[in-house]
Amino acid sequence: MQLNQATDYGFRVVLYLSCRPPGSIISGQVIAQEQRIPVRFLQKIMRQLTLAGLTRSYRGIEGGFALLKAPQEISLLDVVTAMEGPVSIQRCLEDTAECSRQCANHCSVHRALDRVQQTLLDGLTAVTFDRLAAEEMAKKEENKDE
Repeated sequence: MQLNQATDYGFRVVLYLSCRPPGSIISGQVIAQEQRIPVRFLQKIMRQLTLAGLTRSYRGIEGGFALLKAPQEISLLDVVTAMEGPVSIQRCLEDTAECSRQCANHCSVHRALDRVQQTLLDGLTAVTFDRLAAEEMAKKEENKDE
């Protein structure tokens, strides 16, 4: 299992915006340039993040993008879900009718994968962008002092 490139870019965009003062509106061109994301790809990513309620789009000369939620309210899981849809490591965990043996409720593999998936979801939920932004800013400050 591997997250797609759009999700990686989504992480970068949300982290970049989380490192800016609250309410900052940053143009798509600046985001694309500073995060090394192709502009056309960035448009798709921003559309998905906006539809998910994580960012807001502003039109016009002073337009751009800003976080719609505070960084502490956005987790890695929020971005993954916005970019890839619900996290499900096995079809039968999302829909028990997908089990070809039709035994999902009493299958030991199903129960084990359900625990693994819950651990993954809990881990992704625990990491919020305020913490990531604080780490990023500290790293930049450390590099500046060297």
